[in-house]
Amino acid sequence: MTPEVARYPYETAITAYGNGGFRFAEMSHRGSIICLPSGVYAWGATNAEELDAEDIDFLLSRLDPPITVLLGTGEKQLWPSPEVYSAFAKAGIGLEPMSTGAAARTYNILIAEKRPIAAALIAVP
Repeated sequence: MTPEVARYPYETAITAYGNGGFRFAEMSHRGSIICLPSGVYAWGATNAEELDAEDIDFLLSRLDPPITVLLGTGEKQLWPSPEVYSAFAKAGIGLEPMSTGAAARTYNILIAEKRPIAAALIAVP
């Protein structure tokens, strides 16, 4: 699933996660999300171990370096494939994989500090 239209067209904090989705901007979304400076988008990813270049194309196409992406990999920290790391390196964009909870909390702190940051968050049950 390639996101096309922002679910919420502004950068915003994640207020809750779990039960297969996220809450933000007094809204809820079931499934994974991508949080960019341009808004929050639905994301079809469900498993960090199965991510490939196609899963991150949309994300990378909408970011300009220098910026880092916090990759929320689910309930626990997992490392994506070398293909994914390579795509981020070629784009000049940092990648920090961590559990989805840690990524959501870190994302909230960094946007509050007005730092250039993005997050790709895989929903957790």
